[in-house]
Amino acid sequence: MSRVSDAIDAANAAGRGAFVGYLPLGYPDLQTSIDAAVALAESGVDVLELGPPYSDPVMDGVVIQEATQAALAGGFRLRDTFTAVREIAARTDVPILVMTYWNPVLQYGVDRYADDLLAAGGAGLITPDITPDAAADWVAASERTGLDRVFLAAPTSTDERLEMIAGASTGFVYTVSTMGITGERAELDAAARGLVARLRDHGVRHACVGIGISTPEQVAGVVEYADGAIVGTTLVRALRDGGVEALRAEARALASGTAR
Repeated sequence: MSRVSDAIDAANAAGRGAFVGYLPLGYPDLQTSIDAAVALAESGVDVLELGPPYSDPVMDGVVIQEATQAALAGGFRLRDTFTAVREIAARTDVPILVMTYWNPVLQYGVDRYADDLLAAGGAGLITPDITPDAAADWVAASERTGLDRVFLAAPTSTDERLEMIAGASTGFVYTVSTMGITGERAELDAAARGLVARLRDHGVRHACVGIGISTPEQVAGVVEYADGAIVGTTLVRALRDGGVEALRAEARALASGTAR
């Protein structure tokens, strides 16, 4: 059973693509980040992707980097991840994935992290900087706990690597639309469409596309061929510039693009 997979299935059955919304935890402060995540869940997001701030966010663009640096400067600690997930899970049924770089999980302890995430009500992890062949401890812990493990696939991935990612991922495969860091782009790379098709050939049931998606029109374009669209930077910017209410409005606008 996968809560994330079920949420994507429910969205698809309703005639729309799934909307995965990202926010950094602890920004602008811990309680506001909790309220912001709940606001996303109430505004059309099907799966929450929450990122504990990290000191070296190699995949993140400027807007998200600035937010995570502010969260760290504000005193965010790794244990706050579980506090936030617990409160968000108590206020919404939308499944919660934690998007985390691997070093904090290793330092915390893989089994301990999985157990604490499960106890808090989390649904799984998105792990951008570790591949399935290097994640045996996490695969074992996720199988034991039932947590989803979302690995990334890139346009440059070989067929051999896609086969490995397809076999190891649950919930969905995070399909990278373009090479580089997260952020908004005027046009999404056509490579994303081809990558989703390749993942289908390897048996992937759910592929959600992220990196560079920032408008309802881009969401609509992605859900023509993928199971869902992942949006981060534009949501973080809305929270930064207008607070939780501006975030709600942005999420509703983006959700309008999910209809097929």
